[in-house]
Amino acid sequence: MQILQVKETIAFMSYRKGALIFSILLMLASVFSLATNKLNFGLDFTGGTLIEVGFEKAADLNKIREVMDNSGYPDAVVQLYGSSRDVVIRLAEREGLNVEMLGNEVLSALQEGTGQNMEMRRIEFVGGSVGDELAEQGGLAMLTALICILVYVAFRFEWRFALGSVFALFHDVLLTLGLFSVLKLEFDLTVLAAILAVIGYSLNDTIVVSDRIRENFRKLREGGPADIINISLTQTLSRTFITSITTLLVLAALFFRGGELIHGFATALLFGVFVGTYSSIYVASSVALAFGISKEDLIPEVIDKEGADQEEMTP
Repeated sequence: MQILQVKETIAFMSYRKGALIFSILLMLASVFSLATNKLNFGLDFTGGTLIEVGFEKAADLNKIREVMDNSGYPDAVVQLYGSSRDVVIRLAEREGLNVEMLGNEVLSALQEGTGQNMEMRRIEFVGGSVGDELAEQGGLAMLTALICILVYVAFRFEWRFALGSVFALFHDVLLTLGLFSVLKLEFDLTVLAAILAVIGYSLNDTIVVSDRIRENFRKLREGGPADIINISLTQTLSRTFITSITTLLVLAALFFRGGELIHGFATALLFGVFVGTYSSIYVASSVALAFGISKEDLIPEVIDKEGADQEEMTP
């Protein structure tokens, strides 16, 4: 039965060198883009002005965005806030304009462009120092998550699996950041939340694969480490595809119908699911195999109780 299972197995590990080269090239391209283009930080990180406006009728967001663009505010982020008549507008910091002047200009432009009466609910300024603090805290959150995952997987499975998991997660995060840098997409707090969600998704997939590899190392008597990893990946492949496809369907709905507010969030998760599925198959397992994972590392030590009892009885 075991021989038949090996014959039906997909030889994933036979392509690991090509996959490794492909991953390294993508990671280098991401690093290069991050070093040259950097990230297009949104208002959450750069600072700016937040304006809340109350309309007398339901607000047309597309019309408001058109008015803001024609009035010299192409960077304005417009979204509903609580109801269809309450709108929040976020603007980048502008030199030579204080908060009150900017608010009056925006209110006048909206009244003229939409033909509606409205009132200013609130106007707030977010300084750049707050944005720097958010960026620092966000980076620390990702670093803390990776360290906790390293410790957990090392205790739960084996340190080689821990290194493979962390390397796969680092791979996923770096490629996602590289995508936003190359395409110059806005990076805000929702995107940061999406990246943390990508870490969780990718880790879940990697844990399932690692658990099956450990189980097969203990159960199967024939085949080397690469063969057993191929068997494990083949056995979990249907589960991986079903999970990925159902997740992608939901994210596609958010991407196309969710609106501008969560467009970056959906983009990061869509790309993260793709690279997370790829890394759980190739990156994590390949790293564990490269570090020399073997049956002896995963088979628990058997204590000879009879011999131990005899030793205790010996005076």
